[in-house]
Amino acid sequence: MRIVRYHQHGTPEVLQVDEVEKPEPGPGQVRIRAEAIGVNFAGLQERAGEFYYGEGVALPACPGGDAVGFIDALGPGVEDFEVGERVASVIFKDAFAEYSLARVKDLVPVPKEMDAAQATMLSSPAQVGLEVIQASFLKEGESVLVHAAAGAIGHLVVQMVKALGAGTVVATAKGEAKLAFAKELGADVVVDYSREGWEEEVREATGGAGVDVVLDSVGADVTLKSIGLLKPFGRLVFYGSAGGGLDLPTVSLKDLAGKYLTHFSMGVMDKTVDNFDAVVDEVCAMVLMGKVRPVVHTRLPLEEAAKAHQVMEDRAQLGRVVLVP
Repeated sequence: MRIVRYHQHGTPEVLQVDEVEKPEPGPGQVRIRAEAIGVNFAGLQERAGEFYYGEGVALPACPGGDAVGFIDALGPGVEDFEVGERVASVIFKDAFAEYSLARVKDLVPVPKEMDAAQATMLSSPAQVGLEVIQASFLKEGESVLVHAAAGAIGHLVVQMVKALGAGTVVATAKGEAKLAFAKELGADVVVDYSREGWEEEVREATGGAGVDVVLDSVGADVTLKSIGLLKPFGRLVFYGSAGGGLDLPTVSLKDLAGKYLTHFSMGVMDKTVDNFDAVVDEVCAMVLMGKVRPVVHTRLPLEEAAKAHQVMEDRAQLGRVVLVP
C-alpha cells in the first residue's frame, strides 16, 4: 500500500510516498480502508521535530490524522464492529496511508450519506472542540473568545458555542478572509490577533468588561494577553500551541486572581472514557442536525501531502485540509 512518510525532520518537502505492506490489526483494533484523511496541526509539528508533547517519534514516521473509510479487517476479540462498516477515527500515527489501524474505542459510525471529507471532523476536531467547551463550564449567555477561529477545530468551536447558547462570541484570526469566514459561521465580533493592540479591540467589543471564557489553541503571548481579558471568575482553556512553545511569559499571581486556567489535550480525552460516548453522540447530533457545518478548505491527493502541510504552515486554510487516497 501507499503511505506518506518522512525519513528526517524538516520542511514539508521531506514527506514522500513509500510502498509498504498493509498493517495487520491487533487486539482491540480494526483496519480502515481510507476514503479521506483529515490533516492535523500536530502532525506538522512532529514532522518539523517541534512537537511539544511526548518524546518525539521514531524515523521513518508518518503523521497522524483523522481517517474516514470502511473497516476491512478486524483484530482479535473485536465484536462490536463488522467488516464493511463506515467509520471515522483519530489515528495517532501512520494516518497518511491507504490503510490504517484504529482502536475500537475511537471509532465513530459515519452515515452513508455524509461526505467523507466533512466526516473526518467527527473524530478528533469536533470531539476536542466539544470537550474544550465542556472544560470551560460555559453557561448560557456568557461571552466567549475563540482563538484561531478559522482552523479545523476553531471553526467548529465558533459554531458549537453559539449552538450551546453562548452570548457574545468574539473570534480571532489573521487576515480579512479568515475574519469574514468566522463572521459567516456566526461570530458576533471578529478581531485580527496579528494586529498590535488586538486585545483592546476585544475589550471594546465587550463594553470594557472582558470575556467569561477564552478557548485558546495558539499559546505564547496570545495566552498571556487573553488572561488579562478574563472577567473575574473567568475561565481560560488552553488546548494547543500553534503560536509557539508551551512556556508562558511570566504571569504574576495578581494577574491570576479570581481567574481559572486549565490545559486540555487528546491525552486527557483518552482517559475520560466514561464521557466519550456522550461526546460522540452530541457531536454527531450537532453536525447531522445542521447546527454545526464542517467546512473543507481543500481536498488533495495523498501524493500531495507536502502541499497539504504547506497550506497549513502558511495559515491559508479556512476549515480543514483533507487528503484523498
